[in-house]
Amino acid sequence: MCRSIKTLRPPVTPDASEEDFRAAALQYVRKVSGFRAPAAHNREAFDRAVDAVTEATARLLAELEVRGASARTAQASA
Repeated sequence: MCRSIKTLRPPVTPDASEEDFRAAALQYVRKVSGFRAPAAHNREAFDRAVDAVTEATARLLAELEVRGASARTAQASA
């Protein structure tokens, strides 16, 4: 588990940005690969993985349906 990755879905984080998605993706790829920074010969694969996880995160959060009283209250006030 990447303990430094925060919850990005509303209403927990109603204003998560692309920068937040990318930071979480970077932490995930670092954890999975075991590299804080990849060697030059692995940089392209590392960067592609970060891009893919960033896109998947944005898509996931855009498609989630948040239910419950607190979610309705947060959405109504937005």
